[in-house]
Amino acid sequence: MKPNIKTFFEPVTWTVTHVIFDDVGGSCAIIDPVLDYDAKSGRTSTQFTDQIIQFIKKQKLNVEWILETHAHADHLSSAYYIKSQLGGKIAIGDGIPAVQKTFKKLFNLGDEFVPNGSHFDHLFADDEIFQVGALSAKAISTPGHTPADLAYQFDDAIFIGDTMFMPDVGTARADFPGGDARQLFLSIRKLLEFPLQTRLFMCHDYPPTERSIQWQSTVAEQRAHNVHVHDGISEDEFIAMRTARDKTLQAPVLLLPSIQTNVRAGEMPPAEENGTSYFKIPINVI
Repeated sequence: MKPNIKTFFEPVTWTVTHVIFDDVGGSCAIIDPVLDYDAKSGRTSTQFTDQIIQFIKKQKLNVEWILETHAHADHLSSAYYIKSQLGGKIAIGDGIPAVQKTFKKLFNLGDEFVPNGSHFDHLFADDEIFQVGALSAKAISTPGHTPADLAYQFDDAIFIGDTMFMPDVGTARADFPGGDARQLFLSIRKLLEFPLQTRLFMCHDYPPTERSIQWQSTVAEQRAHNVHVHDGISEDEFIAMRTARDKTLQAPVLLLPSIQTNVRAGEMPPAEENGTSYFKIPINVI
């Protein structure tokens, strides 16, 4: 059964959130939802996510899954908020404890933060099959950008997170803690072994000025035209390019608040004795 797909674009972080559902009145999954965050004031809001919630209610959908492709470093997840409003299980790849351990050390998180993945309702193993109503889906491990990256396959559609972007943009960075350019290359080639007509849905788009936002391509288009990893690019060539390029990239604007939220499945750090939650900023570390 082919999925119905409704996509929402969040322009501040250039993030794409997808709602996958079987039918009106049926069941759905939400992939990579975004919480609005003003870095200047430290205030959050739910304007973007409320559009998604309004769509789900209008279609009379039951939220079964809120799926993260990885612990994002460029936006805060609204998974926790969606679950509070609509229910559903929050899931991510079973490599997330390694990511949590890294950032527990970086942010010197207290004993309350146990890096075992228990903040999430479910941790997917590679090739694990799950259901969204009448739809059958599969989790595909795609490490390299981070150790816990997953893609999600629904019939001929695969939601690929930050492994690749549109062909004229290229591929994700691999210099975050636990990232690995060689693993990223192998994960990308794994995706590009699917049939040529397979649809690939992006998590972000950073378009050149001459085109509008796009989030869908095919295996054939990526193999022919991806500027970083088209057919004919060797593993060593990709690693050399990715390593050199990553050295020129600045940290994402929302890296510090995003990670502290997203390793908790979208929940804010616990409030202190005055009732306020705080993000930590490590000095001269990153």
